[in-house]
Amino acid sequence: MTSTLTPKSDRLNAPVIHRLSNGMTIIAEQLPVDAINFNLWLNVGSVLESNEINGMAHFLEHMIFKGTDRLKSGEFEQRIESRGAVTNAATSQDYTHYYITTAPEDFADLAPLQLDVLLNPTIPADGFDRERNVVLEEIRRSDDNPRRRNYQRLVELGFDTLPYNRPVLGPTSVIETLRPEQMQAFHQQWYHPSAVTAVAVGNLPVDQLIAIVEKSLDTVGWSAKTEHHRPHDFAVDAAYTDIVRQEYEDASLQQARLMLMWRVPGLMNLEETYALDIIANLLSQGRTARLVQDLREKRGLVSGVSASNMSYQYQGLFTLSATLPTENLEVVEAALLGHINQLQQELVNPKDLEKICTQVANQFIFSNETPSDRANLYGYYYSILDDLEPAFNYTDRIRNITPEAIQTAARKYLPTNALGILTVRPKGE
Repeated sequence: MTSTLTPKSDRLNAPVIHRLSNGMTIIAEQLPVDAINFNLWLNVGSVLESNEINGMAHFLEHMIFKGTDRLKSGEFEQRIESRGAVTNAATSQDYTHYYITTAPEDFADLAPLQLDVLLNPTIPADGFDRERNVVLEEIRRSDDNPRRRNYQRLVELGFDTLPYNRPVLGPTSVIETLRPEQMQAFHQQWYHPSAVTAVAVGNLPVDQLIAIVEKSLDTVGWSAKTEHHRPHDFAVDAAYTDIVRQEYEDASLQQARLMLMWRVPGLMNLEETYALDIIANLLSQGRTARLVQDLREKRGLVSGVSASNMSYQYQGLFTLSATLPTENLEVVEAALLGHINQLQQELVNPKDLEKICTQVANQFIFSNETPSDRANLYGYYYSILDDLEPAFNYTDRIRNITPEAIQTAARKYLPTNALGILTVRPKGE
């Protein structure tokens, strides 16, 4: 077992990384805030599922809380809430994480409960069927949400083979057929200590935080487990070679939606993502951003416009999105591509770039101040990249972006003659 103190220098963050012989990584940091956030991260999301069990990772997130040999169904939440603590979980394409936020004096009592439900769920058949109905209702609500429908259309056009094109919740037809033994097999395959990054941030000494997590593992019977989390990899989708269009009608919409997308590097190619982050902010962050000023404020062609660099683990999508009257679709599409072309042909004014880089860097800093912010930051980067350095040097990377780097990224990754274009019109228009 080893502990590593991240070099402090002038950083605001100074977590300790502690690796256990069973493969689990514990990250701990003391903050002078009267709370502890205990966050358990796994690099296990919907991307790992086959089509036959699509939705299993999210369904399992629900079943984790349905009891263990030590805890009856509902007892975990009851014991957490009786201390005034809170608990929740989330599943994405690339990860699943579970957390509790508690008072420091309760951490030693509650941490074993969190580890027990994560590593030892019984997945009872009766609870499975009841929770299936909850998940099916969640799918129905998602299908009824225009924003989520459009996101699903976006990723289906954005990815040909990568499993990011499937819904995290899974389709109704699959969830209706899943069986408890399939979930038990999925849990056994992916949920073991070497797959877990356990992050504890709050107002206890680091040595005490680590000791509590280690003792908790012993309490729930996992301190000596040595199963290894198997690596997994995916081939990325090739960049578009021409313009690929997809059109839909949606009766729930009052205005059309226009989405332009490019396949770009993801977190596994992290260095290539920073300039794209800045381009997205340069185009749409705030009322003075280029797209907002041109298309909404000056010309009144759109009611809303945005740019986003979505960095998944294996690949990303850079998108431009607009909400607009149907009759403006053609001119807005041309205008959006015109702004990309401008980035390719003209260097960004250094003062404008400095302003945007400062905004992005400060937003990153401001969003990582509380125990839960820090725990999520560390868990996210370490579970996906096995490294915390990107969490610490993000602001430096952003502030060092040059006008030439912006131009290079726009030319390399955002060709105006090779992209996906998604149009969703109000029905009948």
